[in-house]
Amino acid sequence: MDKIGRHRDLKKLLDPFSKNTITDATPWRGSFLGTFFVWTLLFLSGCATPDVVPSPRSLIIRSGARIPPQEERVKEIDVWVRIQQENIRNDPTFWIIGKESSEDLYPWDSLRISSDTAEVFAPSSVPEAWSVLSMYGHFHLMKKMGRIGEFLPEAIDSSGKEAQGYELEKLILSRLSDAWMFSRSAYDMSSYGPLDELMYSKENGYLEAFILTARATEFKSESASWKKQNPAKVSEYQDWFLENFERKSPGLR
Repeated sequence: MDKIGRHRDLKKLLDPFSKNTITDATPWRGSFLGTFFVWTLLFLSGCATPDVVPSPRSLIIRSGARIPPQEERVKEIDVWVRIQQENIRNDPTFWIIGKESSEDLYPWDSLRISSDTAEVFAPSSVPEAWSVLSMYGHFHLMKKMGRIGEFLPEAIDSSGKEAQGYELEKLILSRLSDAWMFSRSAYDMSSYGPLDELMYSKENGYLEAFILTARATEFKSESASWKKQNPAKVSEYQDWFLENFERKSPGLR
């Protein structure tokens, strides 16, 4: 229980915007601001054994679309989520800072990086989403620090070359989607629109469509190439997204 004790008192941990956490943006060196996800405290604090992961539940959105429980996959995700969150929490070489936002932001809109610091905006409506959004900041900070291979080994090819640009972002967002699925299905985190859209898109085979539609300007050549090679999937994705989320995809609003 000693690690819980290091996070001031439990009452403050359960209050996501209490003094000295997110509202005054007090940074903790290498800290994930444990305020936002009590489940991390449970499996990092010694209160539960490392092998204990709650049985995942199925996820459903208003349209009725479901993601079935995937117990073995959740266990696999737990392994690397644990490693990454330990590093976010304890590594003294960087800062991860959480700030409150009244807007529901997509991961790429919630991140600011300067030197050894990643600043991540957390939605006040679903503060626990910071636990996953912080990982997005961490991936990009590790890329900048030349350490991406430690936490995203698939970003390094057999010749030792690192993925760049769109290819790297696709790998990062794929991991982020898995972390969100893990958090929601195993630890019952509240729904958060931008991450739900990412997760459902990936789970239904539309990860590329989601990224290249939402960020067509940023990844202009990749988006143009994808649309040329997949003309039917462009409208298929747009129809699917509208049906399931009752609004247009990001990038088309």
